This record gives sequence, C-alpha cells and structure tokens, in this order.
Amino acid sequence: MGVILHREPELENPTLLACWPGIGNIGIIAFDTLKNEVEAEEFGEIEPWDYYYPSKVSIVDGVINDIEFPACKFYFKKMDGKDLLFFIGEEQPAEGRRTYAEGEKAYKMANLVLDVAEKFGCKKVYTSGAAVAPIHHTVKPRVWAVPNNKKLISEVRSYSNTILMSDIEERGGQGNITGLNGLLLGVAKKRNIDAICVMGEIPIYLQGFPFPYPKASWSILEVLSTALDIKIEMDAINSLIITHENDIEELYKRFPDDMREQLDKLKDVTYGKVAEPGPITEEDKKRILEDIDKFFGKGPTEG
Repeated sequence: MGVILHREPELENPTLLACWPGIGNIGIIAFDTLKNEVEAEEFGEIEPWDYYYPSKVSIVDGVINDIEFPACKFYFKKMDGKDLLFFIGEEQPAEGRRTYAEGEKAYKMANLVLDVAEKFGCKKVYTSGAAVAPIHHTVKPRVWAVPNNKKLISEVRSYSNTILMSDIEERGGQGNITGLNGLLLGVAKKRNIDAICVMGEIPIYLQGFPFPYPKASWSILEVLSTALDIKIEMDAINSLIITHENDIEELYKRFPDDMREQLDKLKDVTYGKVAEPGPITEEDKKRILEDIDKFFGKGPTEG
C-alpha cells in the first residue's frame, strides 16, 4: 500500500505545498484556497488503509456498499516555470486518541509525500499550521515561520508581517510544531530538501473551539503570494472571514465581563514585542495568560 498516481504531469521545478488539518484549520484553509484559486488538478493519492480508520460505511438496499476513508490527495498546476504541487490530507494519521500524527505512521506518510515531490523534481516545500499566541481576535494575525536550514532565514525575514519563531523573545529561541505539518520539515531536511513552515497566529483563547480561523489563513496567503510570486484573489476567504468573525463575536460576548476586560488589553500587544505606547505591562500580560489558562484549561499547540 502506498501512492497511486493516476497520471504523471510534466512539471518544471515545482514547489510543493503540503498540509494536514490542525488548530483552527488555518493551514489547510490557506492551501486549499490557493489550490482552488489556481484550479489545480488532482493526479494522485495515498492509499488510506494503513493510516486511517474508516470515516463512514455506506449502506445501499440493506447491504454495505462502500467504505470511506479520509482523503490524502495530490494536485498539480503548471504556471509558466512556477509549477505547483499540492498535497492535502483531510486528517492526520494519529493513533489512539491523539489529535496529531506521530510515530511510524506519520514518518511513513511524510516520506511518501516527499517521494512524490522528488519524483517530479521538487526542490522546495511549504507546510502550514497555527501559532497559538496571546493576541486579540480583532488584530491582524502575523505569520510565524520556521525554515529547515539557515540559508532560508534571510528569505523568511523578507516576508511582510512575518517573524521567525526563534526571534520571538519569550520563546528563548525554542519551539516545536506538532504533527505532520512540522514533521515534514524534519524529514525534508534529512533528504536535503528546503522547507519552510508558515503558521498563522490564533488567539490563545480560541484554540480549543471547534471552528476555523480563516483570518490567520489570510495572512498565510499574503505571505505565499510574495514567496511564490502569485497573485491570489481573496474574495472567497474574505467571505469566510466575515462569517466566522460573527461567530467569534457572539462567543466573545458570552465571556465573563472581567475576562473580556483582561482580554481586551491584548488589542495593544504584538507577541514578542509590546506596542509603544501601550496600556499593558508585562505583569498585565502574565496575569491575562494565567486567567486564560484557568478559565479554558491548557489545550494543544502547534507552534
């Protein structure tokens, strides 16, 4: 069981964009939006049997008709020397009750994705996910970036509204990216393939809720537009943002008044750097984060 290619397009120096779902579905929304925008064509898939449990069994006339699994598909788009490959996984191949993939299944899937990338001459890979940060939902999310080798650092720093995760003071130059969106970077490094993970910020108080955060996906698309030198129409994702902004505001109104008062102070904070002048102190920020932890409990993080 492995990769099935339904066709083998002739591609010129393609870039791979590979993503699986995560917090707020930030990366998957960004990459899927770009895939649809360029009208990429499906050409292959990873067989699911070794990686997933069935998501649904359909019954017709009282008899089992088909077993459905989460899809893991490859797409391509020829773009005058800037060809693109996409890999979109509908679910991470986690074991037991884990949310994010790890272990043998994850490692095998990462290598299968890169096998296809190398087959078509891919020299660069982008993955994407969420960066959980103490920001307010009304501010524009930044993009955190993690390259898999030092020569990519200058490129990352040239992107607007982007910060290297290692440059964020509070993180002490450290960090981790949970699941396949991070693992793929390490596997690519082992295979001498350049790779960058771009993660959109999501407010820490929204990370545990089961709805998307396309506002951060917008920031990722803005970066990819520059990195890939592609014009991206944002109409579809703007409509998605409006819909979910309304949902978030309704949720926010239900928070206790004292909680909202503390969270509103995050409007004047950029994680890693306090805006000047600003009404919030480091002690305020520490108290806000402690209150959030107490109220919501600590949830999973991707970055």
